[in-house]
Amino acid sequence: MSNTSQITRSDFLDRIRVILTILVILHHTAIMYGADGGWYLRYKASGLFSGVLLTLFCAVNQSFFMGAFFMLAGYFTPRSFDGKGIQKFVMDRLLRLGVPILVFGFLLGPLSIAMLEIPADMTMFSFWWYLIQKATFNIGPLWFAYALLIFSGVYVLLRSLLGRTSWEIPASKLRHPMIVLALLVWGIGAFLLRLWVPTGKEFALLQIGYFSSYIVLFFIGCAAAKHRLLEKIEAKLALPWAWISLLTIPTLFIYAALAGAFKGAPFELHGGWTLPVVFYAFWEPLVACGIILLLLWRCRMSQNPWNFWSRLAPLTYAAFIIHTPIVVAFGVLSKPWQQYSLPMFAVVGALSLAASFGIAAILVKLPGARRIL
Repeated sequence: MSNTSQITRSDFLDRIRVILTILVILHHTAIMYGADGGWYLRYKASGLFSGVLLTLFCAVNQSFFMGAFFMLAGYFTPRSFDGKGIQKFVMDRLLRLGVPILVFGFLLGPLSIAMLEIPADMTMFSFWWYLIQKATFNIGPLWFAYALLIFSGVYVLLRSLLGRTSWEIPASKLRHPMIVLALLVWGIGAFLLRLWVPTGKEFALLQIGYFSSYIVLFFIGCAAAKHRLLEKIEAKLALPWAWISLLTIPTLFIYAALAGAFKGAPFELHGGWTLPVVFYAFWEPLVACGIILLLLWRCRMSQNPWNFWSRLAPLTYAAFIIHTPIVVAFGVLSKPWQQYSLPMFAVVGALSLAASFGIAAILVKLPGARRIL
């Protein structure tokens, strides 16, 4: 039996998944109250300070949190593949990823839309039923499961074609030069992808402009699995990059201010042959790297972690799947107070977290739910 098949899911990695899921829910809440980004319901920020603060929060999140999800998914992919074999692995991926995509796409996505676009002669529920009957499909945040399904298919194809060809990063390579190389690939890849599909635009239901980090981190996760590298991050590796991240975060906004972006001057970040696009393409990996390494080190080294983490960990996937209509519902209810961007972000964010994990705790107890969730 290979070393890969002996990897067990470490508690600290589950705690990281909880943190990432919390950030996803708060991220979408922040966009709803004025941060830059796309979401079902958006209110205008109550002022420049609120808008910049919420956008900074989302920009930092965007740099690392979904990439970290893909890295963790990649980390456990070889173990699952080796333990189950091709046929069972494929069926498991189709069940755990495909079913949530369909449930969200044909039920929860339309529900989120129905809360916002109710025709004068219909109720919300009648409009929701109308959308369901029309087979309206809205993938929403479940693009993650869709992308992971594609990545899993690519992994199966590569493993089938390459057989037992070595696919690993030895512990001796876990050094700063290897990290620098990965960040260069990540940044160059982001710039090139954004020439094709700028951020904010979709191709085949996916925002391809962000996929450089997802691809790099997923396959780094796969290659790190055999030697359990995510469980070997030490302070001497993590802390220098954490400082780099901290120092890098404000530079994008300083650059934007100096370029006059806050006064209306053009400052294109989404794609194209411009210096801000290049800057942003490398800003993301420099911010993300330190945060991810710090999470891996600190969560592993934490002594006597709060028991509540272990109760939340099994609920993360279900909470991720169902949070969208919950955030939208609280957003609709809070409309009379939309001008209080930061307080509403805090209140609605807290309520959305409690409701998402609370409902998830009920869903995972349904018969057969654990096979999917």
